[in-house]
Amino acid sequence: MAKITLEDVDYVAGLAHLTLNPETREAMARDLGSILEYIDQLERLDTSGVEPMMHVLDVTNVYREDTVGESLSQEDAFKNAPKTDGEYFLVPKILDGE
Repeated sequence: MAKITLEDVDYVAGLAHLTLNPETREAMARDLGSILEYIDQLERLDTSGVEPMMHVLDVTNVYREDTVGESLSQEDAFKNAPKTDGEYFLVPKILDGE
């Protein structure tokens, strides 16, 4: 694996719009280098017998079943509306158009 240079750190810092002092630049080069070394270790592992998965833990749906229930009457829905015409909610126009 190629060593992370200060120029690499400057490039990444520029992408993130960061200004780093010299000490931080050196620390970032060390930290990014150690992260890439760890990734190299992981790449060397034999995962041929491991089934691909989306999550480490078994994930199940926690939503309730969608069932039809009693809904608000139009009158109840309009009770707290600032403006209605008796049939629709009236809201300020925000888009120009035809």
